Amino acid sequence: MATGVSILKPLGYQKSKHCGYCKQKHGSCSYYMSCDSMRVDHYQELMDRGWRRSGTTYYKPDLPRSCCPHYTIRLKASDFKAKKEHRSAINKLNDYVIGPEYKRKAAMLCPQSRDVKRQKRDHFDVVDAVHKAEYERLPKPVGKKSGESIVPAHKLEVNLEADSCTKEKHDVMLRYQTQIHKDPEWRWSEASFTRFLCNGLDRKVLKVRGKAMKLGSHHMCYRLDGKLVAVGVLDLLPHAVSSVYLLYDPEYQDWDWGKISALHEIALALEKGYEYYYMGYYIHSCTKMRYKGRFEPSYVLDPESLEWNPLDDDFRKMLDERKYVSLSGDRRTEPDPRRSRQDSGLPATGIRTESLTVEEEKHSKRADIEVDSEPSEPDDTEVPEGSLFDYNIPGVLNKSEVEKLNLGLMKLLVRTSLIDLEDLRGWEEWQVDDSGTIKGIAAELIAATGPKLLEDTALALF
Repeated sequence: MATGVSILKPLGYQKSKHCGYCKQKHGSCSYYMSCDSMRVDHYQELMDRGWRRSGTTYYKPDLPRSCCPHYTIRLKASDFKAKKEHRSAINKLNDYVIGPEYKRKAAMLCPQSRDVKRQKRDHFDVVDAVHKAEYERLPKPVGKKSGESIVPAHKLEVNLEADSCTKEKHDVMLRYQTQIHKDPEWRWSEASFTRFLCNGLDRKVLKVRGKAMKLGSHHMCYRLDGKLVAVGVLDLLPHAVSSVYLLYDPEYQDWDWGKISALHEIALALEKGYEYYYMGYYIHSCTKMRYKGRFEPSYVLDPESLEWNPLDDDFRKMLDERKYVSLSGDRRTEPDPRRSRQDSGLPATGIRTESLTVEEEKHSKRADIEVDSEPSEPDDTEVPEGSLFDYNIPGVLNKSEVEKLNLGLMKLLVRTSLIDLEDLRGWEEWQVDDSGTIKGIAAELIAATGPKLLEDTALALF
């Protein structure tokens, strides 16, 4: 079978009976598919159309029909402006790792000029901050009299590793889920851990603009004195670092791992040229998810036009008043004097100040932050009948738009071979809105995932 092809299963639509965020019974709605071999460029396209993945399941929320609408949020790494809470989180960890004794002796042996000290005090460099206490990068000055190397109080190591399941990682996951989220131990076997957080996108290294760029799914592992204390699950894409999940050892929950890991991931995007940092979904109706909007300037994806709009005070006010907001939809019904500002270097107005509400202040200091939850189990869903085109879901191509595409470019996986859909008998007679035919199945997939997935994509019916 040809390599470099995304093998997609047929599209499904589900309405969960319960919501994991507001705990109400009407729940969320989304459509989903599974894929065991997703190309990284295809997933980049999917994320920019509102999709996310959980293991090998890919899903896109149906925002108007959901009790807690999920908005895709991203940040241009080079524009990031750290707040006091972010600086405090990384400085607290660095001070603990380095220790006062090392700091005192290093200042004597390697003194810094006043200008350097002033620059570091007045300007926060996220890349310097996240590497400041890492053991391999920390200077080891030698005492003039003793001749001994001065070492920090603790040894901090941060490494990007394969997204594989190891006993070390599984043990941290088990403690995290049972103690922080109060899950039963039986739910998180090694098989569950692997399905949920391992074996994601295929890893590869490409040379882009003369620099080696890692792509695919990885684990950012944080070790303190040789012990694994936290793991960030990441997808590295052509133009993005995407945060999938974060887990940590509850013994070290006093550290603000949510902020610390995000700063490391933003720094990774800056250093390696990924450009954007995706934090998953922003759920305004869930107070514990609003911390994502504190990384500024952030932008949210318009569910209808797929444009990026600044998450500023104006947008937050709209979300306070109504759950579902689409600025492009508003412009179609009532002209809005506020022009949509895409994140192409134009400044965002109305960016929030340092102040927080009482509820947000409480949750911004908590280590047990919420992350995107995986789709509901099949036995907890209601699947509507008919064609996807009957439901008018934002961000999905309509029937007439799909009919203009050459769906025959897609392949069909038959055992280990790929054949062109247009070569199937009856292809020309089938209709795109007949979900009982292969053409109808392919049409729904492309309508939801976008026309760029027409090439190098195959449909697997079994």
